[in-house]
Amino acid sequence: MGALDEGHFNAELENGVKFDCLELGFEEKPETLAIENAVTVLLQGLGEDINREGLKKTPLRVAKALLHGTRGYNQKAKDIVHSALFPEAGLDNAVGHAGGAGGIVIVRDLDLFSYCESCLLPFQVKCHVGYVPSGQRVVGLSKLSRVADVFARRLQDPQRMADEICSSLHHGIKPAGVAIILQCLHIHFPNLESLLLDSNHQGWVKALVQSGYGVFENKNADIWCDFLSLLKFRGINVDKTQMDSMEQCWCPLQSSLSAKIGPPNPGMVTAVVSILRSLGEDPLRKELVGTPSCFVKWLMNFQNTKLEMKLNGFGCGKTDTLKANGDISHNKEHIHSELNLSFWSQCEHHLLPFYGVVHIGYFRAEGFNPIGKSFLQSIVHFYGFKLQVQERLTRQIAETVASFLVGDVMVVVEANHTCMISRGIEKFGSNTATIAVLGRFSTDPVARTKFLQSIPSTTASGGL
Repeated sequence: MGALDEGHFNAELENGVKFDCLELGFEEKPETLAIENAVTVLLQGLGEDINREGLKKTPLRVAKALLHGTRGYNQKAKDIVHSALFPEAGLDNAVGHAGGAGGIVIVRDLDLFSYCESCLLPFQVKCHVGYVPSGQRVVGLSKLSRVADVFARRLQDPQRMADEICSSLHHGIKPAGVAIILQCLHIHFPNLESLLLDSNHQGWVKALVQSGYGVFENKNADIWCDFLSLLKFRGINVDKTQMDSMEQCWCPLQSSLSAKIGPPNPGMVTAVVSILRSLGEDPLRKELVGTPSCFVKWLMNFQNTKLEMKLNGFGCGKTDTLKANGDISHNKEHIHSELNLSFWSQCEHHLLPFYGVVHIGYFRAEGFNPIGKSFLQSIVHFYGFKLQVQERLTRQIAETVASFLVGDVMVVVEANHTCMISRGIEKFGSNTATIAVLGRFSTDPVARTKFLQSIPSTTASGGL
């Protein structure tokens, strides 16, 4: 096969990116091995079989994803900026004039991701950069994105990220002023018990932060109005009154997990400390002291327990919803749909969250009550809260619902996978759909089409 020998080809398939960009011996590096060993401890703490087919390569996959996602520790923003400063006649040290010379330059809608320093979960970022050139020089526009990415690829919180990006550009470009606005979205991952009690769980926490240097240091300066007005051209409506510095931790897991879950496994906590060191961080930094415990408590949501037994016991009390409510006519059946059932799960390949909605359709004879929505939502949650892949999740939901209905079930799962943006592939906004069909749905294309057409074009899966 020439250059694309079998080993090289399999590496591309396995990781979604060519490894030409990674230095030789990556798998033998001390930090890689340390993260692999730590992930093995975490999997064992969850009660998983580390030799199970889906988990054999998980420690290496996690190591690659984490080291790629935090590569900003090994990059210097000043090197990026200094290589892309260009002279531009007509620019002086004053604030811009009519005609554009020296006026504000804005780059909008930079899609970034970062890792929350409080819980190690990735969060999404929309970054908007503005600067006013001076000193007869401008910077290559792509470098603004690259500098922002350097600081995003570290363990962060939104305000510090905005401040670090802004400071780096200010000292590197030496403009009249620099401004940064970040719109951040942190997944609020619930635990199973809270979901069964509260079906209206809000799955996201948003943060809007700003940072400014030079002419942007005064938050009431007119130049900020110009910046915000130019954002509105793209439909980005930023309320200036919301842009305050974050005084408290924005991470929803720190508050939601601490009171509900007991002390974490010490061995698992030590493993996470080892991961932090391997990424180039100081586990004793005050913002990171509680991170290992928080991450382990969150991860224990996916402990390998006999959820099927719990589900069967739960289902015994719910079968009354299937009883007849009058005369039964099997000649009059129609498709009943339950749409947009939310779910949260954990990818077993990368130990990263995926989330979305589930749509369930089944035939119901006239005279029978439909299955309660809360019961179907419980089935979705039971199978979501374990190490999963989307294809298996879809099949398990379909088979379980079918066991209560004696077949004739169709399930569609739509999901966003954080591993799609926090690894080399970096496909922002991508969405994955999977289908499972049982009984008549597997042989009746008209029924399948009818159910699929009932699914709304926009579903509540979250995202920026």
